[in-house]
Amino acid sequence: MAGVVMYCTAICPYCIRAEHLLRAKGLEIDKIRIDLEPDRYSEMVQVSGGRTTVPQIFIGETHVGGCDELHALEREGRLDPLLEAELGWTAPGEA
Repeated sequence: MAGVVMYCTAICPYCIRAEHLLRAKGLEIDKIRIDLEPDRYSEMVQVSGGRTTVPQIFIGETHVGGCDELHALEREGRLDPLLEAELGWTAPGEA
């Protein structure tokens, strides 16, 4: 996987919250909507190590987990370094 990939559904509030944080950082998200493509659900479970809930978020080759894990990385100051390491991302205004 490359970039930011998020397995999600349209009505999941956690998916919406995670997307909001990622978009606030100026990131493009490859959203895999398992509500529209239910055959991708088993793919999500496999690549996430057995997790069955949405969202499941990948940044580059790193499986972040869900919304709570994503926001924990942000609170701990570890999200930006992960984005830099995996994607070559630079915080807006630091380019």
